[in-house]
Amino acid sequence: MRSLQSRGGICVGDLWYCSVDCFATAARTQLSALTGGSVLEMRRNPRLSLGLVLLSKGYLTDDQLRAATAESKLHGEPLETTLLRLGLASERKIVAARAAQWGCPVMAQDREVQHIESDIPPTLMNRCSAVPLHSSATAKRLVLGFVYRVEHSLLNALKLVTDFRADPCFITATEFEEQMEHVTSIANYEEVVFEDAQTPAQMARNVGGFAIEIAAKEARFARCRDYVWTRLAGKRATIDLLFRVEAATQTGRGAGSFILQENIRSIG
Repeated sequence: MRSLQSRGGICVGDLWYCSVDCFATAARTQLSALTGGSVLEMRRNPRLSLGLVLLSKGYLTDDQLRAATAESKLHGEPLETTLLRLGLASERKIVAARAAQWGCPVMAQDREVQHIESDIPPTLMNRCSAVPLHSSATAKRLVLGFVYRVEHSLLNALKLVTDFRADPCFITATEFEEQMEHVTSIANYEEVVFEDAQTPAQMARNVGGFAIEIAAKEARFARCRDYVWTRLAGKRATIDLLFRVEAATQTGRGAGSFILQENIRSIG
């Protein structure tokens, strides 16, 4: 605690706190809001199914779609898995249909795999099947490739936590695996995941402990799907704490998600 107190306390928005105890109390309030029922993710589903898009593009015939649909129900597997297994559609055709569903571009097939330094938690990338394909620190923009659906909660959380705006596109599952192998974490970055359920008070104590460990100067909070994402940035390191929570999803109009966050900056 003294390590933080000696740096002049911590400021949460317009409020100033003299110790890490007060900081933990403020963090508990934010974490309670993010884990409570007030955080709802409005999941957007495409109007047309994948099969109908493939049919409209001429990638499948009526008979092929009916046969594949029956086969997928028989085996209890996604339609695209059945189509790939039966050789009725390629990954590129399926990703083109996905992109059409979501109104997003498809990454060019001849694109060269790029080595990218990223501070996106690997857990969230795997959870959302999304990977950075291009990043510009100057423009604070990145291109994020999705495999199955555009996860708006991830896009919004990235903006709140990293200040980067992410533009979505679609890639194949194979391209996702290849790109993930070329993504490395930025220097002095660490991800810590708490998979066991915790109360907001327990989360706040963990946040406070890690804040002391890295002499945190800034903290940000956001919700991405079934994780509360807390970022602590200090002189020695940047650490992302991911707390697993039950997803609060509600069906309704609109897309994206409502995410509550607070910037926490220390007075140095």
